[in-house]
Amino acid sequence: MPILLLGGTSEARALAGRLHPHVEVISSLAGRVPDPALPVGRVRIGGFGGVAGLRRWLCENEIDAVVDATHPYAATMTAHAATVCAELGLPHLVLARPPWPPGDAIVVPSDVEAAKTVAAERFERVFLTTGRSGAAAFSAVDAWFLIRAVTSPDTEDLPARHHVVLSRGPYRYDDELALLREHRIDALVTKNSGGAMTRPKLEAAAALGVAVVMVDRPPLPAGVRTVASVEDALDWVKQFRADGGDG
Repeated sequence: MPILLLGGTSEARALAGRLHPHVEVISSLAGRVPDPALPVGRVRIGGFGGVAGLRRWLCENEIDAVVDATHPYAATMTAHAATVCAELGLPHLVLARPPWPPGDAIVVPSDVEAAKTVAAERFERVFLTTGRSGAAAFSAVDAWFLIRAVTSPDTEDLPARHHVVLSRGPYRYDDELALLREHRIDALVTKNSGGAMTRPKLEAAAALGVAVVMVDRPPLPAGVRTVASVEDALDWVKQFRADGGDG
């Protein structure tokens, strides 16, 4: 019986690679990113159709366990997986990469609060890296925005003054430093995604004295079992298999 690996992150791809071909893994990607980096093994792309759809899919595919290695801000998918696994009694693990230390960042709970902070602090040139869906919260803020995302945000929801850069990490420190200097950035707005792929923007901001507004992570569902590394997730799967599927 296979394991469902909720993916879309570098950790999910690494875990799929470590498990394949010894454990049957079905990696699931949300399908929001065109031409995604695909893991080894079986892959499905697209949503499940909410809690009911996920429950039906898990039963129809006789899934043995679920490992959630989605992005730290994929709160809806994480909540749905926790709910359904609890209902079905399926072993369930969340692989959550460690967050970045906030340092001197202004930590806020949401994109809306980040926009209020940018306006209140009167930042003038903002590097916005909260993703395509996060830009809408800043549409009424009177500042110039450099918006970086993997896919294009909806143009009607963007700030009046902006420039969009479409790219995908990993990013290099020297390049991030040059980008901040070129656009005379005075504030960086980011989510606390953690990991090494996008951390250089924080290091560049610190070197240049650029203020950081950091959107905090949504809380994980109560009671879920979590690990912080691919190695720990691999050990959990091995132990789960050794115990005969009792998780």
